[in-house]
Parts: sequence; structure tokens; C-alpha cells
Amino acid sequence: MITEQFNYTKLKRRSVEGQRLYTTPNDVAVPSVTTILDKTKPEEAKAALRNWRKRVGNAKAAEITKEAAGRGTRMHKWLEDYVKSDDLGTPGSNPYSQQSHKMAGIIVEKGLDKLEACWGVEVPLYFPEIYAGTTDCVGLYNGKPAIIDFKQTNKPKKTEWVQDYFMQLCAYGEAHNEVYKTDIRTGVILMCSKDYEYQTWVIEDDEYDKHKHKWWDRVAEYYETQL
Repeated sequence: MITEQFNYTKLKRRSVEGQRLYTTPNDVAVPSVTTILDKTKPEEAKAALRNWRKRVGNAKAAEITKEAAGRGTRMHKWLEDYVKSDDLGTPGSNPYSQQSHKMAGIIVEKGLDKLEACWGVEVPLYFPEIYAGTTDCVGLYNGKPAIIDFKQTNKPKKTEWVQDYFMQLCAYGEAHNEVYKTDIRTGVILMCSKDYEYQTWVIEDDEYDKHKHKWWDRVAEYYETQL
């Protein structure tokens, strides 16, 4: 169940020329966290994505991307409902719903057992005049204030493949600390593959600070090159 620790401000969002923008309470439009990370993605990562699309073909790549996005949306909804009501619900007969429900159940069983208090789900966060975004969950995780993100994947990930996820956690943590005067230095990723393989990462303290600095470097690069 959610403990309303903070009065989170709703943000308006829109897309302009492929970039997601949020309007903050002082009526300033700022880029989303995911837009900043996408626009500052290292060239080798962009090349790897291009090569993958070339290898599988544009039509197949679009199909895989759409399927993954739909699966992720459904899984997130199950988890959001669970955190709000302590009930995962039942998926019905739709096979895609059943798959995402089982993935959510694995995350509940193996990762959310350490969530001691939830302050909000689908929480809108912003760092004034710089960026904004929406994180999956904020609360006490294993005794520490933390940003928690739920991730689905087609196949298990190596740690070096999820560095942007770490920076994403820090971006939300920095925004929460700035606006709500907290001291979040823990980020958690709870991930399940479509074949039901579970992974988790927890970054905290010095490791958190390392990725926090990397995030601010990407913010600086965005504003230097995109505007």
C-alpha cells in the first residue's frame, strides 16, 4: 500500500520533433530523462542498434520493439496495481496478459519483498528548468530511500548493457532530492525476461555517486549539442 509521504506534482508532457518534453510547475518545458539519454547515446551504441536493425530487417525490428513495449506496459500495470492494493490480480485468458502477469509475479516474489514502504508509483519528477520524467516507484527499499524501476527484457542483460538504466535511476533521485529535500542515494532495477529469468541490480553510496556524475555529464552534453 502507498504511504503518501510527499505531494507529487503532476506534469504535462508532449512530443516535439521526436523529443518528449515535460512542462514543469513554473511553466518551463524541459526534456525528459529518456530524451537526454537517447540524444547523447555513445556512437558505438548507436552503431550496434543500426547493425541489429540491418541484421533482422526494419519490419522485424519494428515488430520486436512494439511487442516488447506492449509487454512492458502490461507488466508495469500489474506491478502498479500490486503496489497500490497488495493484490496482483488475475490475467484472464489473453496469452500476452498471462505472460506479463507471470513476469510481474516473479518481480513481486523475488524483488518487491524488500520494498518496506512505497511513497508513490508512476511518480512525476523534475529538476527545475533542466529535465523531468516519470519513475516507476519511490520508497524505502531494504531500509533505504530509493528509486525503483521495473524492467522487462527479451533476454537477460549483462551489467555493461544497463549503464543508461543506472543513470536514469540517478536522474530521478537527483530530481527527488532537489524538489523534496530527500537524500536518495540508492537505485534499484528489478528485471524479468519474457522467458521468466529474473535479474536485479542495486546501486548505492559511492557507486550511485559515480553514475550520478555520469548523468550530469550527459545532461551537459545534451544542452551543449542539442540546443
